[in-house]
Amino acid sequence: MTLDTDAANRVLNGLRPFPVAITTTDGGFANGLMSLSAGSASIIPEAPRATVSLTKYNKTHDMLLNSGVFAMHMLSAGDDEVDASMEILMTLGGSSGRDGDKIGKLRTKEGVTGSPILLDAHSYVECRVIGSLDTQENTIFVGDVVASEVFSDAQRLKIGEAWSKLPAEWIEQYDANHVPQLQSAKDHRFGEGNA
Repeated sequence: MTLDTDAANRVLNGLRPFPVAITTTDGGFANGLMSLSAGSASIIPEAPRATVSLTKYNKTHDMLLNSGVFAMHMLSAGDDEVDASMEILMTLGGSSGRDGDKIGKLRTKEGVTGSPILLDAHSYVECRVIGSLDTQENTIFVGDVVASEVFSDAQRLKIGEAWSKLPAEWIEQYDANHVPQLQSAKDHRFGEGNA
């Protein structure tokens, strides 16, 4: 039987409705990115855990792997807050931390792990990594929640709504930036020794 990738992608599409901002710190440098691969990782209410999957191409991946700490932020769809959410999304999702400081452009405070907390986010959980899984092109991190806060009573921003508000030139640049990231993922997954 041949894999029907169109069918597989149709089934998987929409399972990650919320863009999340992931921040971390390592060696005195703070960084972050946007992800659609985050979620809850525990069914025990009094012992919450979070999970995020980051591609190895990203600087934030290496920093999180080294430091073992991260903060995961939801973005707000509230009328008075969505512009700040879009600023977070475009700042963290529009360039690489290898090209310079992204976090310094945003309003932050230092979290209990040292990870930057985005003050214009909807909410956040801050985590210490308790386990990780190398899946060739990315690493799945699971962390115990050590701090959390909700800043807004508004709805959380969904990716479809966010994408509809992004400027066309930003999307064009994002698509161009995504090409080497996708190639890196393919190289890690299908490259020599991984086939």
